[in-house]
Amino acid sequence: MTTPIKDITFLPLDHPGAKDLTYRARRDEIAAVTLAARLEGKLPPAIAYTREEDATWKTVLGKLKPLHLDLASKSYLAARDLLPISTEEVPQLAALGQALRDFSGFSVGAVEGLVDGRTFLGAFAEGKMLCTQYIRHASRPEYTPEPDVVHEVIGHVPMFMNPDFVAFSRLIGQAALKAGPEDLVKLERLYWFTLEFGLIQEGRDTRIYGAGLLSSFGEIQHCLGAEVDRRPFDLSEVVNTDYEYSQMQGKLFVIDSFEQLRKLSEPFLNSIIHG
Repeated sequence: MTTPIKDITFLPLDHPGAKDLTYRARRDEIAAVTLAARLEGKLPPAIAYTREEDATWKTVLGKLKPLHLDLASKSYLAARDLLPISTEEVPQLAALGQALRDFSGFSVGAVEGLVDGRTFLGAFAEGKMLCTQYIRHASRPEYTPEPDVVHEVIGHVPMFMNPDFVAFSRLIGQAALKAGPEDLVKLERLYWFTLEFGLIQEGRDTRIYGAGLLSSFGEIQHCLGAEVDRRPFDLSEVVNTDYEYSQMQGKLFVIDSFEQLRKLSEPFLNSIIHG
């Protein structure tokens, strides 16, 4: 079950907007509109973003786009350019969802706040990526301790244009709906080291496709440095490796292709799906 977070001072990580009453009220306003639409089974509601919110979006994209050109997966870059993602203002999820659905059959759904792993991953089975609609605090455009619209749209959405990535995601979703507690932990680790913090080898270059890397100023520059242990993707190692969400990643896994990721993961995922 999903619930809006009414008081962000209770988040486990320090939040730049925790003491900003105006920001908190705005965040809850967007969450409430989103929740109402979700409960009624409607498309993501249109949000009338403020000038400050659009300015934050523009600032973040202005800093991330040059990094993406140098470091992001070519598949990601090609997909991003096909989507209606403005550099000037926060995109509307409904328009993005329609463009994505027309291209790959996947879509997006709006969600009002943090959700549990089974709910989030399980939505993939329906061909849907659950996205928040509020944006990070203007005082720290380079940082957010929780998923926001920048993380969702810039990090996640473009990759669902890739058919092998979509097939892999759907399998994770189907497995999440069937998994017991131990297998669900393994699925969350698989998700973490691929959709969130995945790397891909493209020729001689190791490039980025994970949303947690693509949407983070710090991680995107850290992940290819000498201090990170980058290993060839090994499913057994991935699903048995713990991760720490509150600090820079020390170990990451590199796939050869999205087709390889799908094929290597299929036996494990199907074993959960079919029991």
